[in-house]
Amino acid sequence: MTELKNLDLSQDANAQRVVKNETVSVEFAAAEGELMSLEGPNRYVRGDALITGSTGDRWVVSRERFDAKYLPEDTALAHGAPGAYRNRPAVVLAKQMNEAFSLARSAGGGDVLHGAAGDWIMQYAPGDYGVVQAARFAKVYRLAD
Repeated sequence: MTELKNLDLSQDANAQRVVKNETVSVEFAAAEGELMSLEGPNRYVRGDALITGSTGDRWVVSRERFDAKYLPEDTALAHGAPGAYRNRPAVVLAKQMNEAFSLARSAGGGDVLHGAAGDWIMQYAPGDYGVVQAARFAKVYRLAD
């Protein structure tokens, strides 16, 4: 398994610019804890968003990032209440890997994510990463214009 460090997809000729298009189900953490995603542990604190995607995958988004990246699907839903949310379209960098790999979720370390051959590394911002399984990537991402 390849351990990736100091990754910058903006400098990688094989990276693609993609946009996610998905409605997700969201709950907000009442206390600290850990959610085990398919790619590895996601630690969270009170108030963080616990997300279930349209493909059944689960992950955590910090409240600060969630508020900037998601909007209620129904305008009657107060932002911050549990329910259906849609991501704001944003271009991110993605690279499909040909071998199993691991990388820290953030540049400062923390949770370590794992991917299999065919999975995608996502770079949301400098030092901010995710891993998406190939089947899920095909369902919810498209190439950016």
